[in-house]
Amino acid sequence: MSSNAVQPSLFEAPAPAPVKARQPSYIAGHRKRLRERFLVGGADPLPDYEMLELLLFRTIRNGDVKPAAYRLIDTFGDFNRTISAPIDRLKEVEGIGHEVALDLKLVEAAAHRLSQARVLRRQVISSWDALLDYCRVSMAHRETEQFRILFLDRKNVLIADEMQGRGTVDHVPVYPREVIKRALDLNASALILVHNHPSGDPTPSTADIDMTQNILRACGAVGITVHDHLIVGKSRETSFRAEGLI
Repeated sequence: MSSNAVQPSLFEAPAPAPVKARQPSYIAGHRKRLRERFLVGGADPLPDYEMLELLLFRTIRNGDVKPAAYRLIDTFGDFNRTISAPIDRLKEVEGIGHEVALDLKLVEAAAHRLSQARVLRRQVISSWDALLDYCRVSMAHRETEQFRILFLDRKNVLIADEMQGRGTVDHVPVYPREVIKRALDLNASALILVHNHPSGDPTPSTADIDMTQNILRACGAVGITVHDHLIVGKSRETSFRAEGLI
């Protein structure tokens, strides 16, 4: 061994252990406090980002999820638009992996199932407000147009709710012959047409009016009544019947 080699001292102090980055003070006990606030006061007092935090807690077991919740709100606008966003769009947000995106879509599906249960197999006239609520939950916050048909029997009981097509941000193709075929398959006597405007403005376009008239003529030829056509916006709806368009 070379005499010039530097020998470590027996009394040399050990290298200091790396210092862990300090977490923000609000993280300690944050999950417990937020859950308790939800249990005591319910969801109404909670802002959208805290509702998302509660959901993210389920999948992201450790760490601070507040930044991810804020990123979701910044990307999609609010809680409703976040859970209504396509799963691939959710996964594009930093910190949102497949499992988190799946949990958010399960929340959306549960909300749809609950609101649908309030109207399916019920007479539409006596449950009109619940029907509007269902349409809002299902369609108001989507990024692309969706066209649904509510099929009614002779007593105006809702027997089926089916999506007939998805489209772009401002168009969805609808074919009267397909509408008629499905109504006859279900032995439906009447229909309510429903679609959304992702822009948030439910004002009917010329294309909406023309399409509705085409369906009215096709249904009239086989004795099927079209009760209404609802356009769902972000905060309100337009009824073709109320506007004198049917």
